[in-house]
Amino acid sequence: MALMMSRALEDTICAIATPAGEGGIGIVRISGARALAIASGIVQLRSGRPLGSVVSHTLHLADVRLPSSSATPPAETSAVPPRGGSVFDEALVVFMKGPRSFTGEDTVEIQSHGGWLILSLVCRACLAAGARMAAPGEFTKRAFLNGRLDLSQAEAVLDTIRAKSAASLTVAQRQLRGELAREVDAARNALLRLLAQLEAGIDFVGEEIEILGRQELLRAIQDVATRIRRLGATAREGRWLREGARVVITGRPNVGKSSLLNRLLKEERAIVTAVPGTTRDIIEESISLDGVIIHLVDTAGIRATDDVLEREGIRRSRSAQKDADLQVIVIDGSTALSEDDRGLIEQAAAGKHVIVINKADLPMRVDPSDMKPGAMGLPLSAKTGEGVEALRAAIRSQLVGGGAETTDGIIVTNVRHQAALDQSHGSLVQAEESIRGGMANELVAVDLRAAADALGEITGAITTDEVLEQIFSTFCIGK
Repeated sequence: MALMMSRALEDTICAIATPAGEGGIGIVRISGARALAIASGIVQLRSGRPLGSVVSHTLHLADVRLPSSSATPPAETSAVPPRGGSVFDEALVVFMKGPRSFTGEDTVEIQSHGGWLILSLVCRACLAAGARMAAPGEFTKRAFLNGRLDLSQAEAVLDTIRAKSAASLTVAQRQLRGELAREVDAARNALLRLLAQLEAGIDFVGEEIEILGRQELLRAIQDVATRIRRLGATAREGRWLREGARVVITGRPNVGKSSLLNRLLKEERAIVTAVPGTTRDIIEESISLDGVIIHLVDTAGIRATDDVLEREGIRRSRSAQKDADLQVIVIDGSTALSEDDRGLIEQAAAGKHVIVINKADLPMRVDPSDMKPGAMGLPLSAKTGEGVEALRAAIRSQLVGGGAETTDGIIVTNVRHQAALDQSHGSLVQAEESIRGGMANELVAVDLRAAADALGEITGAITTDEVLEQIFSTFCIGK
């Protein structure tokens, strides 16, 4: 596998780096040892100078043509292609001398007009000149293999592209700048220093070499374990920032759940009537809440009923409650608190939740503090909009407020990273138990090595070809 990867790196690759469809500009990227030679065979600078003579990282106007020896473009192009050697577009061309490029290799970007046929012809010209088509994520993989990015930064490239909110983009950019990698490397280096001292004592027993005492070693391991645990504790918040949080609106029938959904969405999405049990199925819509994506789920009112359709809706409501990241429990403030209300509040108490006392525009018959110890209701009117902004703030505070432990604001958003942190922390806990149990230093060293290796998997200091293939196969071609 390593030999195959080495041979693949010797190839010069090309791909369209802009989205499919029509646009004013489209970019074809060429990277590899022969990038300059291949580009020189298909572009002719309007200045008349050879492409190889221009200053790196400068733009030049050029004509783009098919090499004289090239075959016709792919069969799926319906238009008649230009003859070999003839010009088919004008473009701006930039040569970036390695290692000062994204991949760390010599790179040429051809910025032509953004039609599908033109970009296909540019790629065909590159292939005819000796390049091969890039695999998904191959440009970013080369950036990693050439030391331009660590693995967490490479994954942050994809997170940046897929960001759906300002908050998720901010987190992705911080990881792309290496903030997560620096925190992980600091913890890993601390473990490697401990491991070096521990192994020195094992290898040179009886020598006059100063090593850590057992209690000092224990405290040092606990410090690193705490650091890793706190970083891993941000994973749930990170998932919400990256993918959005599922917020389920629940309550008895006719308490105003659908009206509240419509108010939050600022559109008439759900049917609202005075007839209890109107909502028979879950309705899901997404909004951006101060830069955080929220998936709002309106559910059927929960009550005892003989209606077959309504009972199925209630079953789905209870299933949605179990999958919720946060529940908004809606209470009708114009009627006395019922046992069903109390049951919903009690059921939601174990997780994140906000209690809303709706219909604040009517005379209130519910005391906000009369629900259960520590549970305070948020007065609101879905009809007038009173209290809606306070609800928005409460939801955001519950999901991404100061409740989660953070490490200098660094948040873990990747499941692979979370698994590695959990594995590392588990190994450190095992090392602590070994020290307390009086186990030999050799066994403690095994756990420290496992913890350090798990952290190394996050940045790619420790990795396998299979892991790399799995990660970069999720990228689009051209990135």
